[in-house]
Amino acid sequence: MTATASAFADEVHHLRELGHLNESQISRAIGVNRSTVGAWLRRQRAPSGIRAERIAELSAIVSRASGVMRPEYIPVWLSKPVPALGFEKPMDLVARGEYRRVAELLGELETGVHS
Repeated sequence: MTATASAFADEVHHLRELGHLNESQISRAIGVNRSTVGAWLRRQRAPSGIRAERIAELSAIVSRASGVMRPEYIPVWLSKPVPALGFEKPMDLVARGEYRRVAELLGELETGVHS
């Protein structure tokens, strides 16, 4: 496994630790099978391409979310329809590559616009 691939695998571990996300939640947000996430966590495979990008995007979202909510609430927030996102689920937006919409909302939460 290359150093870059290992870094992306580290991000998957980070999502579990900081974001309290399980394999199913990570797989849904990244758009892969749960078994693929398990292989990444065991370092049997390495994320690449668009999946690596989704991991980086989800990691950025989780890091920002941890600044405005309890980390153990992050999986709930990512999984529920959010009115400020047109009742879309943040996890589904990330999976579709629309992480910027989620990031913008988190920015508003950081500044107190949507408190």
